[in-house]
Order: sequence, then C-alpha cells, then structure tokens
Amino acid sequence: MKRYPFLVSFLIVMLSGCGHPPLEDIDFTSDYTYIIGPGDGLEIFVWGNPDISRGVTVRPDGKITTPLIDDFVATGKTPLALAREIEGELAKFIRDPQVAIIVGGFRGIYSQQIRVIGYFGGGSGGGSGGSGGSQASARSFPYSIEMSLLDLLIQLGGVSEFADGNRATVIREIDGEPQQFNVRIDDLLEDGDMTANVKMFPGDIVLIPEAFF
Repeated sequence: MKRYPFLVSFLIVMLSGCGHPPLEDIDFTSDYTYIIGPGDGLEIFVWGNPDISRGVTVRPDGKITTPLIDDFVATGKTPLALAREIEGELAKFIRDPQVAIIVGGFRGIYSQQIRVIGYFGGGSGGGSGGSGGSQASARSFPYSIEMSLLDLLIQLGGVSEFADGNRATVIREIDGEPQQFNVRIDDLLEDGDMTANVKMFPGDIVLIPEAFF
C-alpha cells in the first residue's frame, strides 16, 4: 500500500483533538438501503428466460451490459430499483418480463463506505490489519447494517501502539453537513468499556491520531 505519511498525519492533526461532543451521547437514526456501486457483482435472473439471465460486474463507469441491453447505468440504484428499470427495457423485446437481482461482492458506492485514516493495524509490525505501525495509513470498508465501532476495529486488526485511541474522532454527515464527534477507542479495547462501542453509519470517516510521547 502506498502511503503519504506526512499528508495523512497532517490531516489527522488538523481534524482530531478535543472540543467535539462524544458520539455515544448523540442519538442518531439511519434509513440505510444498500446502493449498487462499481465493482459489485450482479446476478440478473429473468424468469422464464434463462438465455438472457446473466452474471455481470458493474464497470468502473457504473454501467453494465446484458443481452438486449447495452451500457445500462447500474450504480447509484438499489437492487430493486435496478430490477424494475431492467424490466422496463426488456419489455421492448419480451412480454411481461420479471427480473430479480442478487448482489455479490458488496463494494457499494463510495459515499456509503467507511473510511479510516490514522494509526491502526495492531502495532509496529502491522498486525492482522496489514498496515499501521509508526506510519499513518488509510483504508475503506463496505458498511454493514448494525456495524459497530468494535466490528470496524476487528477488521482493522486493532490500533497501533503509536495511536491515541481516546483522541479518535468520527466525521459524520448530518442533514448534509459534516460534523465531528469524539470516540473512545482505548476505553473500548483496553478497558472493555462497552459504552464506548458506538454504532457506525454509512459514510463515516474515522480519524485515529498519533499519541504524543
């Protein structure tokens, strides 16, 4: 993974720190529906028409190609909405098409992914997260419903020994505006304080700063 330690560290220092409300003290609601994104695998079943049923991958331009339909935009739509639109296109060629779509791969659109910037990965050796140590890194993960901060940290392989987990923050978009909140990663991982295990939302950005020794 190519790293830009100075740039990433500067961003974390600028955005992290005190003065942000604790995330566990704020009550949020989320109406989450998965949105298809580039790289997602789609199984398109057309009932009674196996010859035009296909497995396809959403291209980087957000489009798919299936029999009878060329360069159809898939990204930015729910599986149900895409199925109904494909039915409309296929109706030009076959009578009363019924389409079902099964999504695989689950990358989703970028705005629903969770991004982590900072010092993570289980210590100076990189740990099971495959990154981290004394250099700041960045990774992204698809969001899953009911995903918590602890679930995310497990995927990361914990935090680096150089991290200050209790100065970590989450940037979350609320009513179209980004807002920043404190989270207590050290309390969660070191003390088992489950009150610090907050829910993650689609599009969250987690900043884990370096500790000052």
